[in-house]
Amino acid sequence: MSKLHVSTTVNGEPSEFLCEANDTMLDILRGPLGLTGSKEGCASGDCGACSVTLDGRLVCACLMLAVEAEGAEIETIEGMAQGDKLHPLQQKFLEMAALQCGICTPGMLVAAKSLLEQNMNPTETEVRYWLAGNLCRCTGYDKIVHAVLDTAAEMREAAR
Repeated sequence: MSKLHVSTTVNGEPSEFLCEANDTMLDILRGPLGLTGSKEGCASGDCGACSVTLDGRLVCACLMLAVEAEGAEIETIEGMAQGDKLHPLQQKFLEMAALQCGICTPGMLVAAKSLLEQNMNPTETEVRYWLAGNLCRCTGYDKIVHAVLDTAAEMREAAR
């Protein structure tokens, strides 16, 4: 079987790759594209460690076929910071120690950013609901939820 050619945009940069018809986007991100921030935790869409956005929609890269990226825009954890300047969510996760082992952290950050892009004033319940697809076995979630809420408040204040 011949490889398929895919043209897409990853973290704002045009990208092309060859893939098999059954390769997942996670396979391609971590393999040929060398973007290892997205993690494989379950390979069944249950943990959220591989969360990315596809045309602004939060998806699990382990469930997405790489060929589905044709013509799409994908954002990964590697695209979150602007050079050496961390995204406010990344900075707040560090300040509030909202991470431990780091396996879930990239997916949590991508999911939280996706939430704040749609809702800059979420309630705690909304944050918990939005992040429910991202499992963490270390933190207990409270620091993560409070980091998202604090970041939202700071971003709203900065926008005034």
